[in-house]
Amino acid sequence: MESPLPPVVQRGLGDRSNDKRKNAALEIEALIKSLQEANNIGMIRSVITVLSNDFCTSMNSNYRKGGLIGLAATAIGLHQNARNFLNALLPPVLHCFDDPEARVRYYACESVYNIAKVSRQFILTHFNQIFEGLAKLFADVDVDVKNGANLLDKLVKDIVTETETFHVEQFLPLLQNYIRRTNPYIRQLLVGWITVLDTIPDISMIDYLPEFLDGLFNMLSDSNREIRQAADSALSDFLREVTVSAVVEFGPIISILVVQCRSKERLNRLTAETWLSELIHHPYSGGDALLPIQAEILGAVLWCISDEENEIRLVAERTNDDCMTMVRETSSDFELKPLLDTLTNELLHKDDVPTKLAALGWINMLMEKRKADMNDFTEDLLPVLLRTLSDPSDAVILLDLQVLSRISLAQQDELGYAEETEEIQFQMVLNAILNLFAKDRRLLETRGSLIIRKLCVLLNAKSVYIRMADTMASYEMKDDGEVADIETLQFVSTMVQTLNLILLTASELQDLRTTLATAFIESSGARSNVFKEVDDDDDDDGGHVFATLFHCWAHNPIATFSLCLLARTYDLSFCLIKRFSDMPDVSVGFLMQIDKLVHLLESPIFLQLRLQLLDVESPCHAPLLKSIYGLLMCLPQGNAFRLLNERLATVCNLRDNLGVQEASTGDGSPDNLPSIVSRTGLSMEKLLERFDNVDEQHHKAKNRSQGSVEREKDVEAGTGASGTHPAVVEDSAQLGHIKPPSIADAFGVSREDEERTQHPLTRVSSDAKDSPDRPNMQQPIS
Repeated sequence: MESPLPPVVQRGLGDRSNDKRKNAALEIEALIKSLQEANNIGMIRSVITVLSNDFCTSMNSNYRKGGLIGLAATAIGLHQNARNFLNALLPPVLHCFDDPEARVRYYACESVYNIAKVSRQFILTHFNQIFEGLAKLFADVDVDVKNGANLLDKLVKDIVTETETFHVEQFLPLLQNYIRRTNPYIRQLLVGWITVLDTIPDISMIDYLPEFLDGLFNMLSDSNREIRQAADSALSDFLREVTVSAVVEFGPIISILVVQCRSKERLNRLTAETWLSELIHHPYSGGDALLPIQAEILGAVLWCISDEENEIRLVAERTNDDCMTMVRETSSDFELKPLLDTLTNELLHKDDVPTKLAALGWINMLMEKRKADMNDFTEDLLPVLLRTLSDPSDAVILLDLQVLSRISLAQQDELGYAEETEEIQFQMVLNAILNLFAKDRRLLETRGSLIIRKLCVLLNAKSVYIRMADTMASYEMKDDGEVADIETLQFVSTMVQTLNLILLTASELQDLRTTLATAFIESSGARSNVFKEVDDDDDDDGGHVFATLFHCWAHNPIATFSLCLLARTYDLSFCLIKRFSDMPDVSVGFLMQIDKLVHLLESPIFLQLRLQLLDVESPCHAPLLKSIYGLLMCLPQGNAFRLLNERLATVCNLRDNLGVQEASTGDGSPDNLPSIVSRTGLSMEKLLERFDNVDEQHHKAKNRSQGSVEREKDVEAGTGASGTHPAVVEDSAQLGHIKPPSIADAFGVSREDEERTQHPLTRVSSDAKDSPDRPNMQQPIS
């Protein structure tokens, strides 16, 4: 078949000279125009076929160049009618985008440019194929090819902007495919197209935002500054549009933002957190509309709230506050479980303070807003909250205790009556804390005082002490009626010692100290021998409080003795001091406690006691003086001995100077004076019997423990103790390595000063670091 192209034209198209190829192309353009005027469509198609098959696919690169120039000339010759031949013109040209020779690729780009220039909007039927070709040319290594691709890209953008028939839906699959590429030139191409499409009024790119939003965020971490700036600018524009749009579905967008909040790149996290901060205030889709996905948002916010970048932290904190306010003020119902799962996960797996504080703040708010519903999750929350008590941060512990206190508080019904669950949950929280102390002795040593003091502020101090005393007293017997093991009894003893020191020193327990100090006098406060009646069933009665504490305090002799001094039951304290003589061995631990008590007697807490030593005519003076002298006799001659001896010497000199005789009854024996405790309705005999029974329990537990092989080895090694009471042990190791709070901590003196005031046998090791300054715990729970 004879070729439609003259031989001269064919030779010109395949010539190595660029000028000859251009001249041949001009001949083809004139030929096409004449054929079109003659309406010889068949011959035009034959020319296109020859150019496509014989030239564009030739092994000779010059022929391929000539074929591309010839096809462009054909399109120019056809002019507006080129749209009818696009299916024949474009495929061979687009095929040359993959040509191994750079100049051929450049000519292919130039050819598509000329075809698009005459075809205009009709070229969009092949938009995806052209875009794929552009993506290849933008990543080309040849500069001329890239420049040609840029010119073609601008032309196609102009055509898309002018037309009203561009179908974004057909372009989206291609956009989703290429937006995952990391090539900077392809990213530059994509950002440009997304921005252009967003400016077209007839195209709403917001509707398709989830399809490419993640890719835009990934561009924020590109190494090319221009791409980062372009992506950031595009995201800023989309955010402005989203905030005013009324038809935005936030679910897919939020999911992308949550992932980006955990990105390793700073700009990604900051931008994603900024989006979240704006979206929660959206007038149409924000607020309550976000409640179903609030758990996802919260997880992202808590992740960034401890970010190392200050700017990100500030945005996350503001977003967290806004989210919490939104949930607190909403009247809509929402699921608690997803939120609590997120919060507990953060508490368990994050070690930073800001995240834990934020998570606890959320739980505290939810407890306040929906206490009744939160009760269903108490069993799951409690282990997490108890574990958080071991956190090294005092701020975390204090807020954690506030949450635990909320669990303990009563939920009132519409009539203002408390639900029956109050007692159960209050006791459950205290039991859990005591069990935690029993398992984690280190926590009791380092944070026990802080935890108990804060509980006394948030809850009623008297209730806390009474419940703890009742619970610890129950530890002394097993379920089968046998006496508990020695480890359990030693824990109770150490716990009593800790509670007692807090009672004697902490300002938070002033009301409880006042209750005990006035337990056996008239409510008028007058110093009189007339005493009020005691009702054991009245929790507000001081006598009941004293009896309850005594029942548990009996596990520690010095704590029991100091309780009697605090309650001014000096006859009972004297009876206890006499029982100290029955102890077969006085250990270092016992002397340490007496030493601390002597120093406490010099504190403001016992100012009234010191003044009562001057009231030599009072019936209680003799048992008080004997109690203090008994304490003195238990001490070796050291600093504490001399301190107490000097004060007692002053009192005795006063009696001698006044010539006062000791108060006596008819038989002249001061011991036969009516008991202060007995005159209130309590039985001093039963109290002493309780003390003796506890002593016997420790006898049995110790004997049983000594029967074990391990205990026998300890005894043979000289580490065993022959004492019968938990306080009478050879050293602090018998107390489970738990040191109660130091007297130095209570009064703000240094441990070195404390050690210099103690007898060598009672000196406390200063190896342990001082506890951190205590935060203010005076604010009760709201």
